[in-house]
Amino acid sequence: MAYSIETVRVKDSPMEVFLFAPAGAGPNPGIVLAQHIPVGHTGVENDTVTLATAERYAENGYAVAVPFIFHWWPKAAEMQQKRDEFRDDWTELDLKAAFDLLAKQPGVDAKRIAIVGHCWGGRVAWLGAGTDPRYAACAVFYGGRVKLAMGPGTPPAIELAPKFRCPVIGFFGNEDTNPAPADVDDYDAALTRAGVKHSFHSYDGAGHAFQSFNNPERYRPQASEDAWQKVLAFLYKNLR
Repeated sequence: MAYSIETVRVKDSPMEVFLFAPAGAGPNPGIVLAQHIPVGHTGVENDTVTLATAERYAENGYAVAVPFIFHWWPKAAEMQQKRDEFRDDWTELDLKAAFDLLAKQPGVDAKRIAIVGHCWGGRVAWLGAGTDPRYAACAVFYGGRVKLAMGPGTPPAIELAPKFRCPVIGFFGNEDTNPAPADVDDYDAALTRAGVKHSFHSYDGAGHAFQSFNNPERYRPQASEDAWQKVLAFLYKNLR
C-alpha cells in the first residue's frame, strides 16, 4: 500500500509523518501509530513491522499517521542515546502535531482518532492518551517503562491514568520482563483507580514483541492474530 510523507516542525525540529489513507472518501476514523524503537529509531522507512501494521489498519478502513518521534536525534545516532535522552515533554508535542496533521487530512473524522503503539510505542500510546483528551481510544501492545519518568520535570507515565478520557485495550505476554506481569497488574490497578474503562489480554507462551513477524524467536502467530482480531473489534466499537 502506498503512503505519503509530510514534514511538520516541532520546536523547530522537522518531523516526518508517514500517512496511510484507506479506500473510500470517508469520513474515516484515524489512528496515530507509535513506533517500536529497535530499527525504527533510524527512520519509519526502516521499520517493517510498523509499516505493515499501518497498512493493515488502513486496509481495515483507518487513516493512519506514523510520526517519526526520534527526529530529535540524527537517524544514525545510537539507539542507546535515544533511550537515555528520550523526553516525554518532547514526545507529547510530537503526538499533538501528528494528531493535528491526521485530523486535517481529507476524509478524516477528527472526533474518531485512536492512538496505538507497540513496544516503546506502547508506552508512547499511554503517554498520548494521558496528555491529549481528543483521543477516542487507546491500544497498548506490551509497552514497558510506563512506571518510569522520562525527561526532566515529567511524571512517571503511569501517573497520567487519571487524565485518560478514552477506553484502553492492552496486550501483553506472560513471559515478558518489560513489562513483566507484575507491571501489567500495576497498569491495571492505575486505570481501575482512575475509573478508566479498559480490558487487558495476556498470553501464555508469549514474551515481548510477540507480533514482530520479522523476529522468529519472539513472534507468536496465534497470539498475534488473536490480538489483531481483538484490537480491530475494539477500534470498530469505539471509532465506528
